[in-house]
Amino acid sequence: MLPNHFSIKDWSQEDKPREKLIYKGKGALSDAELIAILIGSGSRNESAVALSKRILAGVTNNLSALGKLSMEQLMAHKGIGEAKAIAIIAALELGRRRRAEAALDLVKITSSKAIFELMQPVIGELSHEEFWIIYLNNSNKVVSKLQLSKGGITGTLVDVRIVFKCALERGATALILCHNHPSGSLIPSDADKRITQKLVLAGQSLDIKVLDHVIVTETHYFSFTDAEML
Repeated sequence: MLPNHFSIKDWSQEDKPREKLIYKGKGALSDAELIAILIGSGSRNESAVALSKRILAGVTNNLSALGKLSMEQLMAHKGIGEAKAIAIIAALELGRRRRAEAALDLVKITSSKAIFELMQPVIGELSHEEFWIIYLNNSNKVVSKLQLSKGGITGTLVDVRIVFKCALERGATALILCHNHPSGSLIPSDADKRITQKLVLAGQSLDIKVLDHVIVTETHYFSFTDAEML
């Protein structure tokens, strides 16, 4: 009778993750197989792929959720030590940064969806709130992004002088407000509305227009402009 688990060395050449990547390409590998390559080995009773499947099952096969796990949470899985946990965290962080860099290639803002695509990799998966300003030139091309505050959103944390000082330094003619809601709620708070109005009024005197305020969650967004709240 065959054992329930095989090490990768016992698999056919076609099924080995590393060889599969070489001969069939990275797209042929499942998430579990890619993670198995990262961690390198399983145990005597469990292959690296089986271990990877077990870890993924713990986050309902959601790579985004996996990327939010701490080292301690990963190491809570039997068979995952510090080195393997670090490898997983590093790989997923590289993936997140790659998405963020790719988003920067979006040089022109044409819609609220474009704002979401630019900022979701930056703040969409954070466990705390951050407030950002996107500065645009007169062609609506992004010239800069600025993290204005971190950890909460209240009137005291949004310094209007800094917002428009940076706009003038960058030669921006318009700006977009953007912050995340870790709770997943897309309903703007009263504080969100007050901040928006405060910056809109301040921009009018400098002829710098606030084009939108977008609330970002992990998978969705809310646009003040789309909702006709600007």
